[in-house]
Amino acid sequence: QVQLVESGGGLVQAGGSLRLSCAASGRSFSSYTMGWFRQAPGKEREFVAAINWSGVGTYYADSVKGRFTISRDNAKNTVYLQMNSLKPEDTAVYYCAARNARFLAVLQYEYDYWGQGTQVTVSS
Repeated sequence: QVQLVESGGGLVQAGGSLRLSCAASGRSFSSYTMGWFRQAPGKEREFVAAINWSGVGTYYADSVKGRFTISRDNAKNTVYLQMNSLKPEDTAVYYCAARNARFLAVLQYEYDYWGQGTQVTVSS
């Protein structure tokens, strides 16, 4: 069993930056693929970014490519999402997810564990 707790959300002006963190408890964190998803009001939850077990492999949604960076620190059981050049359309609840497999994935059903989410609000 893996428990995930996100932090770092908040209110920021357009063009600003935030760094989200996701702390994981449980064994074998270093073997999990980790992902970030987000859900805006009235919209479906969507994929944002994923990182493989080693941190070498990453994948991003087109909407955040070049602005967001996913990383992980296996010694701290933590995955991060650095968000730069934020836009109002990035406003959403951001969720961390863990996948008990070594390959990247972009679909929600491919992830086994989810955090409670953290709100990110970008004002124009």
